[in-house]
Amino acid sequence: MKEEMNTNSNDFQVIKSETVKLKKWPTRIKAGYKSKEQYREILSEHIRKLSAQQSLLYASNHYSLLLIFQGMDTSGKDGVIKHVMSGINPQGCEVFSFKQPCADELEHDFLWRTTGKLPERGHIGIFNRSYYEEVLIVRVHPEILHSQGLPDELIEANIWEERYRSIVDLENHLYRNGTRILKFFLHLSKGEQSKRLLARIDDPEKNWKLSLADIQERKFWNHYRKAYEACLSATSTKKAPWYVIPADDKDNARLIVSQIILDTLDELGMAYPVADKAHIKELRSIHKLLLNEGQDAE
Repeated sequence: MKEEMNTNSNDFQVIKSETVKLKKWPTRIKAGYKSKEQYREILSEHIRKLSAQQSLLYASNHYSLLLIFQGMDTSGKDGVIKHVMSGINPQGCEVFSFKQPCADELEHDFLWRTTGKLPERGHIGIFNRSYYEEVLIVRVHPEILHSQGLPDELIEANIWEERYRSIVDLENHLYRNGTRILKFFLHLSKGEQSKRLLARIDDPEKNWKLSLADIQERKFWNHYRKAYEACLSATSTKKAPWYVIPADDKDNARLIVSQIILDTLDELGMAYPVADKAHIKELRSIHKLLLNEGQDAE
């Protein structure tokens, strides 16, 4: 009997125009598995189904899928991408990580550097951090905004609302052109982040992941929480929903994310293209040619 997970994607979705208060959203819930073995069995089944759905996505060539992952440092973005997407054909999937913009990117609008990385039809695109950094880290550190070369009159109190509008307009445009967008905020508690940072110190192979700058950034925890609350409230829509994923349990987070992706792909009702009469006739001709070729070789 194949293992399944009883997860309702709607339980984690931010409803459009909902005022988000992250204190009301749990960072840990009852696990959807009873043992490590069962976790691996469920994840393996999810991966198998995702692989099958990706093949349909590629063959039907009508839709594309954009997955956006955001969260505080150590929230598990890399791990979710690595484990959940492990069975995906790399020819039909690309992962992009967006960090500090380079000089060339700063000479363009804030959506420019990500627009060129959007997935083509039949493909899955994954953004590990995204254009949402421009209303998160830039909002927490306004000195970054002042380095972007914008006219002074555009740097005013409502710039964040203007950027939210630009983002929502972009996502609506993508939806109208066949791109389905899922946005995941990996919701981590400050206590769990502390444990994971300490683990990076204790593991020599993970020392490179930690610097004093990471610790300094913890001082802005409440500022980031408020920035995320405003962002999630303003940009979660029916066409491009945000999902708040309890991330204190990495394994459970991976199962929830993979289930939400599966549910979304299932809803597309994709099918392999059906050959028309002309194509069937062509296939029969090819079949005959190959048989004759084999007989000649004998």
